[in-house]
Amino acid sequence: MRIQSIPFLLFFSFIFPFALCQLASKQRMTMITISRQLELDTVNLSWSATKEPNLCHWKGVTCNSPVNTSILSLSFGGFGLSNSSFLPMVCQIESLQSLDFSNNYFDSIPGEFFNRCGEINGLKSLNFSKNMLSDSLPVLQKFAGLESLDLSFNLLSGGIDSELNDLSALKSLNLSSNHFNGPVPSLLGKSRVLERLDLSVNNFTGKIPSEIGECRNLIMIDLSGNKINGTIPASVGNLTNLEILILSSNQLSGAIPAGLLGITKLQRFSANQNMLVTLPSNIPNSLKILDLSYNKIRGRIPPEFLLPSSLQTVDLSYNMLNGTIPEIMSSSLVRLRLGSNSLSGPIPATTFASLQNLMYLELENNSFTGTIPPQIGSCPKLALLNLAQNKLNGALPVELLHLSQLQVLKLQHNMLGGEIPSQIGRLNMLSVLNISWNSLNGTIPSSISSCGNLISLNLQNNDLTGFIPDSIKNLNSLLELQLGKNKLLGRIPDMPLKLQISLNLSSNLFEGDIPKTLSELNDLEVLDLSNNKFSGSVPHFLISLSSLSQLILSNNQLSGVLPNFSRHVMLYWTGNPELRPPEHISPESNSPVSRKNRKSIAVTIGITLASTVLAVVLVAIVFLLISRRFYKVNNEHLQLWEVLSPPRVIHGNLLTENRIHRSNIDFTKAMETVANPANIELKTRFSTYYKAIMPSGASYYVKKLNWSDKIFQLGCHAKFEQELEVLGKLSNSNILVPLAYVLAVDGAYLFYEFAPKGTLYDILHGSFKNSLDWASRYSIAVGVAQGLAFLHGCSSSPILLLDLSSRSIVLKSLKEPQVGDIELCKVIDPSKSNGSLSTVAGSVGYIPPEYAYTMRVTMAGNVYSFGVVLLELLTGKAAVSEGTELAKWVLSNSAQPNKLDHILDFNISRTSLVVRNQMLAVLKVALACVSVSPESRPKMKSVLRMILNAR
Repeated sequence: MRIQSIPFLLFFSFIFPFALCQLASKQRMTMITISRQLELDTVNLSWSATKEPNLCHWKGVTCNSPVNTSILSLSFGGFGLSNSSFLPMVCQIESLQSLDFSNNYFDSIPGEFFNRCGEINGLKSLNFSKNMLSDSLPVLQKFAGLESLDLSFNLLSGGIDSELNDLSALKSLNLSSNHFNGPVPSLLGKSRVLERLDLSVNNFTGKIPSEIGECRNLIMIDLSGNKINGTIPASVGNLTNLEILILSSNQLSGAIPAGLLGITKLQRFSANQNMLVTLPSNIPNSLKILDLSYNKIRGRIPPEFLLPSSLQTVDLSYNMLNGTIPEIMSSSLVRLRLGSNSLSGPIPATTFASLQNLMYLELENNSFTGTIPPQIGSCPKLALLNLAQNKLNGALPVELLHLSQLQVLKLQHNMLGGEIPSQIGRLNMLSVLNISWNSLNGTIPSSISSCGNLISLNLQNNDLTGFIPDSIKNLNSLLELQLGKNKLLGRIPDMPLKLQISLNLSSNLFEGDIPKTLSELNDLEVLDLSNNKFSGSVPHFLISLSSLSQLILSNNQLSGVLPNFSRHVMLYWTGNPELRPPEHISPESNSPVSRKNRKSIAVTIGITLASTVLAVVLVAIVFLLISRRFYKVNNEHLQLWEVLSPPRVIHGNLLTENRIHRSNIDFTKAMETVANPANIELKTRFSTYYKAIMPSGASYYVKKLNWSDKIFQLGCHAKFEQELEVLGKLSNSNILVPLAYVLAVDGAYLFYEFAPKGTLYDILHGSFKNSLDWASRYSIAVGVAQGLAFLHGCSSSPILLLDLSSRSIVLKSLKEPQVGDIELCKVIDPSKSNGSLSTVAGSVGYIPPEYAYTMRVTMAGNVYSFGVVLLELLTGKAAVSEGTELAKWVLSNSAQPNKLDHILDFNISRTSLVVRNQMLAVLKVALACVSVSPESRPKMKSVLRMILNAR
């Protein structure tokens, strides 16, 4: 018997694993039924028993490996689901430990789901975050084993009372970014094991309940972004396990309780953007991050306040602190922000020798006196040094040139003297150098060309003399050059070709003709030559600067007739007695020719073309002069056929399934349209839009992407077409989705629905700005936010915008915005940019401050740009006005509550108290979006909810 059993045992040992690897039949049938009901295989998720018999290999399915007899976890995250009727069926899988339905489009959950899944004793985690759930918080009965509940980023509203009473095992609760209101819940059910509580970005009011101190296991609390008032309760000091406490963006007042900062495990405490008034005398040794910025804290910084050994980041900026800086600081400090206070006295010198980890030192907008301590040069990791807007004097210490990692140096608005050190080129990592509004003398050292990463160079309002060095042209990454209000003279050399934001040579001693060296600056947006002694005529090559939006020629000795600049260019030319405007512009007007006039010229040209062959040649010359605004003309002998011949088509394809568009779009007619610059409707940072009227009478945008620009990915037409196929399937009314495309020899052409009202910029800042009431502006804000939230939430991968501005938002009506240029992130290759930020930074005024440190476009960067658009809607001002960025102007004024009304567009806010209050609520959202810190900015989905809450 024993000998005979051996083969049987050997046979069983081989067969047994395969027997165990079979999923229970009930669970298998349930999964197949769910997959058929949802048709998940159609979205390429491999939820098909035919294609993949092993259900444990389906996407989002986790089994009890290695035997795989039961399902432990199901993740439907990002599947794009909207119909929630199948949810109760999932609860038939009784072995479940985790369920993830995040990032879908559910607007409700069947009550049967909670009844059935509540009976699964082993279920520990339930995630419905990032959906569209509305109504009140569902009552979660049973769920005795549930440890984690995430309902964040939904539309849930109402108060929180007894809905969570049965969750006795709950360790993590996340209800952030909803519409919950009423008081902060005092006791969250029966749980005494709660470790993580996130109620941020809601509308909770009242005080922080003292009962919160009874949840002794809490490790993390986040109550930021609410309307909580009163003081921080002393009972928080009982939470001895607390590591993270975030109370930012509320209305808290009073002092910080001593017991709170006696918690020995506390690592992060953020209570910025409140109304706290005093600092504690000390902080725990465990604390790594302290943010109390934007409060009303008065008094001196205690001598040992910055001493704890673990302290890495301290932000006390935008308070009312006075006195001196403590001389003893933690050697672990990485970032110290004390800007915008009333601190005074000398900057302590001996402190910095020990700060070997310091990367960011920001002491701007105080009243510091004395010289810049040379010991700052002993901080080897320093990347940002901001000492602007103080009362510092003396020369620039040469020791600063030892800071080989320095990327940003801001010393403007001080009383610094002496010369710019000739060894300035040692700072070859420098991207921003601002020493403006001082008393520097001497010449601009030629070695500055060794700072090859410079993006912004600002030396204006000093006493600099001599010539601009020829080596300036070697700053290949430079976007902004400010040299105004000095005593510079002589020849203006070749400038860096990537200059984009501004070239300011105003208020110097330049004379003679406007130099031809400026003719190659096709990316330049602002050119200021005012208050010099330039003479002669205004050269026609300035018309060909295709990105120019402001040209300032005031107070020179120019003469003759102004060239016919496009209506896109804001022209300032007063103070030139011998200079005359074109005949169609009155001398009192500084505005360029209107679109109507430009088109009438084009019509006249068209008629003349039809008359004689000789007239064709003559008109073509005029046509080229008028149209150079729209072309990067580098060849003086440009052939006529290059302008007038339609592009040669390689391939065209329709992306849309809409029958009307498919029948309307005519590729041949569209290519004839783009051959005529008179059909140009608008220009953005990377694209040119034409209006094409099809044979059917329907109008479309045809957008050109120029392949000759090396930043576009050459030789990858197949990939380009594949990306467009994906984008063409997007469905969102607030997104300008491509309907078709044409690949031609000279570039790619994309087709879109035509937006009759033009761009938001044209409506908001043009002659129709008075037609935008608050209802329209609010609708535009909501629509753009919806579009961006949709793009950021795309299930495959987020779609980021390289150039979000009011010029890249078009209007189908005064309440229907569409976000354009969504395909640029797919076709632009930043590696071809030679490190220049101009390929990805977008438009001046919308570029987030962190882009000075990184070339990477991020969601937080998009949020910042959207915040600027919000500020445009609220203030009526452009993103850059009179040389000042709107975001910076608003942030500086918002620090004083009595100036909030001053920020708003008075013509709109005065209409009613309701409108004013709504605008102030949206202003709070905008300020969060343009926060200097990328980490402090909310996600777009949260931004959308906050704007909806403001109504």
